[in-house]
Amino acid sequence: MSGPSAADVPAHHPAEGAAAGRPEERTLRPYGLRCEHRTTPLGIDEPAPRLSWRLASDRRGDDPVAYRVRVAERPEELDGGGQLLWDTGRVADPHAVAVEYAGPALLGRMRYHWRVSVWPTGTAVPVEATSWFETAFTDAEAWRASWITHDPHPVDVVDAPTEGEFALDDHGLAPCPVLRRTFTGSPGTHARLLVSARGLYEVRLNGVRVGDAELAPGWTDYHCRIQYQTYDVSELLREGENVLAATVTDGWWSGFVGFEPRRAGAHYGSFPQFLAELHLTGPDGRSSAIVTDETWRTSTGVIRHADLLMGECHDLRHAADGWELPGFDDTGWSPALVAGADHHLLVASVDEPVRAMAELRPCSVRRISPDTHIVDFGQNLAGRVRLRIVQLAAGARVVIRHAEVLDESHQLYTANLRTAAATDVLVGDGRQDIVFEPRFTYHGFRYAEIRGVPELTESDVVAVVLHSDTPWAGEFDCSDAELRRLHECVAWGQRSNFVSVPTDCPQRDERLGWLADAQVFLPTAALNADVAAFFTKWLRDIDDARTPDGGFTNVAPRLVGVCDEGAPGWGDAGVIIPWHLYRTYDDPRFLVRALEGMRAWVDLIHRHNRDLVWRRRVGPHFSDWLAPGTPTPRDVIATACFAHSARLTAKAADALGQKDVADHYHRLAGDIRRTFAEHFVTVEKSAAPPAVRIAGDTQTGYLVALAFELLPADLVDAAAHRLAEIVESAGPALLTGFLGVALAAPVLDTHGRADLAHALLHRDEVPSWRFPLRHGATTIWERWDGWTPDTGFRAPSMNSFNHYALGSIGEWLYRGVAGLDQAPDSTGYRHLRIRPRPGALRHASARHESVRGTVEVTWERHGGLLALRVLVPPGSTADVYVPTTDPRSIRESGVVPRADDRHITLLATACDHVRYRVSSGAYRFTATHPPADGHADTSPADRSEPSLTPSRRTSGPAAKPSPARSHEEDTP
Repeated sequence: MSGPSAADVPAHHPAEGAAAGRPEERTLRPYGLRCEHRTTPLGIDEPAPRLSWRLASDRRGDDPVAYRVRVAERPEELDGGGQLLWDTGRVADPHAVAVEYAGPALLGRMRYHWRVSVWPTGTAVPVEATSWFETAFTDAEAWRASWITHDPHPVDVVDAPTEGEFALDDHGLAPCPVLRRTFTGSPGTHARLLVSARGLYEVRLNGVRVGDAELAPGWTDYHCRIQYQTYDVSELLREGENVLAATVTDGWWSGFVGFEPRRAGAHYGSFPQFLAELHLTGPDGRSSAIVTDETWRTSTGVIRHADLLMGECHDLRHAADGWELPGFDDTGWSPALVAGADHHLLVASVDEPVRAMAELRPCSVRRISPDTHIVDFGQNLAGRVRLRIVQLAAGARVVIRHAEVLDESHQLYTANLRTAAATDVLVGDGRQDIVFEPRFTYHGFRYAEIRGVPELTESDVVAVVLHSDTPWAGEFDCSDAELRRLHECVAWGQRSNFVSVPTDCPQRDERLGWLADAQVFLPTAALNADVAAFFTKWLRDIDDARTPDGGFTNVAPRLVGVCDEGAPGWGDAGVIIPWHLYRTYDDPRFLVRALEGMRAWVDLIHRHNRDLVWRRRVGPHFSDWLAPGTPTPRDVIATACFAHSARLTAKAADALGQKDVADHYHRLAGDIRRTFAEHFVTVEKSAAPPAVRIAGDTQTGYLVALAFELLPADLVDAAAHRLAEIVESAGPALLTGFLGVALAAPVLDTHGRADLAHALLHRDEVPSWRFPLRHGATTIWERWDGWTPDTGFRAPSMNSFNHYALGSIGEWLYRGVAGLDQAPDSTGYRHLRIRPRPGALRHASARHESVRGTVEVTWERHGGLLALRVLVPPGSTADVYVPTTDPRSIRESGVVPRADDRHITLLATACDHVRYRVSSGAYRFTATHPPADGHADTSPADRSEPSLTPSRRTSGPAAKPSPARSHEEDTP
């Protein structure tokens, strides 16, 4: 989770997924092969999958000139040992890093092998890399399984609840069904298991857990789409009797979801159901299938209830040891209840699942009563606790409660969880050496209160971190320890809230996929991690949620009663997100799939607002959510968003070559832009120079006007000047909410006030990013002032301490502070823009694993000299802005750049920088750089200091200070 996976590291040796050839002779090499933005996916139903690769080289200008992709059913056919299924032939395209399959129709449930060959500049011999993918069912008719469940009507005997503090609240949830089926098998059989659930599932074959997916099959609108996963279980088969066993729970299907008291749960169904097909092919080629039907046996077991919000209860007195293994007597179990055989909503997963991505040991364990302890893990996270217990008497209970922070008396603060119980329970049966770990819930927490264990040490308990497996793709570092901590807070907020969908928060009774939160944070998220597959899935959720008249909603998956009609900035995410994904991953299918919805959204607004001022059909209109200070007029924000969506829709049509469509929306965007200026912009011509005022005179009003280019060219500088004035007069401080905060640093920087953006980063009073850090934050808070020494906690109805929207500043840490960016007209980092804004920092660096390869920027300042190192991937170019006031001082790799150097071209000289265009490769520029003004960087210079340290404060919402841990422990 802290860095790229092995498949993402540029390979130097021949291997599957790595470059083949002789690296000592040609250093260009493809690596990081993907199919549908995933590494070797097992079960895809895309008929024309996108096959992509990245490039690395140790030499400058070692660029590709052509590629070739071959696909075959058997690996030896790629070597000329048979007939290829598809062959592009040599394609002269120096920019290509992907191709869509265009061969004969792919068969269902087949493994296909593919190889990319890349020709470097100046050689006739290509370098190659190989990978594979497997297809899923090609159509719904292929399914033979039925949905099955434990009969919910014959209710289990229920004991009267215990009174008092040990009363067990089941929240009206039923015991979780367990299901099993025996069959005869043998080793050496090719076996693929296809699984889904209406609810959540865990499957075991002969007692061994299948796969490592958590909370599978993931959350979708089950009325529209239900995902299934495919597993290779060939190695788990045994001779003779085999057992396929499953546990299913309510999950998002029939459990508690969201915060609507009139519809707290059971949004899709009333009890969980299971579906599976095990396809077996023997060595003799004969095939058979084990499918879910009435022959399965069912019961209930140890898990008495499991819910994502309420928690999970295990009662060991209900254990049926060995039920997942051959030889178990299930004659007392019931036949499975068949709940239907409809398959038309089943789709293969397009993203990687939620997985257990890391484990954190406690910072401290504090006894608060004879059998109760509070455990501090030093990090706010999403996940669960694993607890080891020596012995637990029959009927005795261990109760684990979770919280993000402590109150003033150093107890768990749970008021902000609202109705989410976030409580896990274990009931003993007298056995020893117990390991208790819930499997079908997750919580947002830093602290756990564990009651019922007299002795508890740090070695007895672990926090298991859960999130969607989005390969980590970014790194940021700088000389300011608090900025490093800010970056880590942003990263942990992303991990905590990318759980099947991009949630708003992981702790309270909500955890919904709010569209605005995701759209403002996406630029940061896509720098931190490879989120292409994750958002591919969620864009389908957004599309599923669209209203009949073309509107986007505020949350996806859609829930009845949760503000259905999209608000300005929220519904606009259906336009903004596909555009940003296209720019980041250079995959036009993001636009192909989204353009219809983009157009429908803009047309809907236009139909109801013919005067082009967006005042009608604004949904709940959240405005600039949670902005302190004077509110921005709602129609200013709405109309700016309307113009922005129209413009991006036009640009999407341009990118797809749909000129007539593009022209229409360009005209509309231009009309809205003029209307915005007429209605909301005034010019005080008596001032010198003329002063510009945007209605409301708020920071967010100027930010949206400047960011979305809504002002006449002759008014831009005056508006930027006014923005800087009101930011400075506030502190300098930001008075923006969710929509404005993401725009602040980039807009100030664009208009020549990077110094002011740095000043905002250095502010440590409310509102600021440093204030929470200095009071114990390890993730980004929902509110600037979620807790202060003067007021304590804000209203618990809306006060999350793990909420990524205000963390959108992470984008500027990469693109501004470190200077790692791509040009405005670039896609997929084809043309980079490297422009550091050092401020008062001594050094900063950023690394990003782009779709083309590794991009890296490192700069450091020693006295009056600045060194800038840049790595540009093969096939890309970069405009490098060397910050200096003395162009004659510039050296590259120790020498003055030559006019005849084909890898470095001088483009322009300005008062504070010199701009060069460079080809791919590594570069080291040095130049004189004047000492910085403004905030001095007084943080320790030692870069080995941990990038994430637990709180060392003496006061604040988490109260007790925690000892520092090593970087390896802090960063999963």
